[in-house]
Amino acid sequence: MRIHIATDHAGLEFSTQLQHHLTAAGHEVVDHGPIEYDPLDDYPAFCIRAAQAVVRDQEAGIETLGVVFGGSGNGEQIAANKVLGVRAALVWSIATAELAREHNDANVIAIGARQHTFDEAAAFIDRFIETPFSGEERHARRIAQLAAYEQDGALEPDPRATGAGAPDVLADDSSSFDPEAG
Repeated sequence: MRIHIATDHAGLEFSTQLQHHLTAAGHEVVDHGPIEYDPLDDYPAFCIRAAQAVVRDQEAGIETLGVVFGGSGNGEQIAANKVLGVRAALVWSIATAELAREHNDANVIAIGARQHTFDEAAAFIDRFIETPFSGEERHARRIAQLAAYEQDGALEPDPRATGAGAPDVLADDSSSFDPEAG
């Protein structure tokens, strides 16, 4: 399997170890940076390029996933999720790695390199890679709803709305919340 990876300065050492680990496991690793330590570098471009490559490869029929990481993994997940077609999940345990694939068909995971030992993070990544999407109808339906929203902003009807043409109270831009109104 092809694995696209990206980080920032916080995960550079981790990245080097991870590339060796994944290559030894038989995967093709594509590193999207950085290539040298710079304590002031920024993760968005690295992570977005890795996420774009995952989508491009998947659209071409290549079996591929992505791993992005930094100090916490939060910003890296946000960056990856800006790419149309990416479902990036923040992973902090074996269970979240497994569920990211089984339930969400995540194609990218984010991990905090400063939050885990290398062995822990490698175990999360290995589990993510080896776990297939369950394909269960309820999960496929939810993923389709996310894809529809990405494409055209379509949402399922608000079940609290009554009658035809009732406003969606969460999406109605004219509504406002006044905490003083009680």
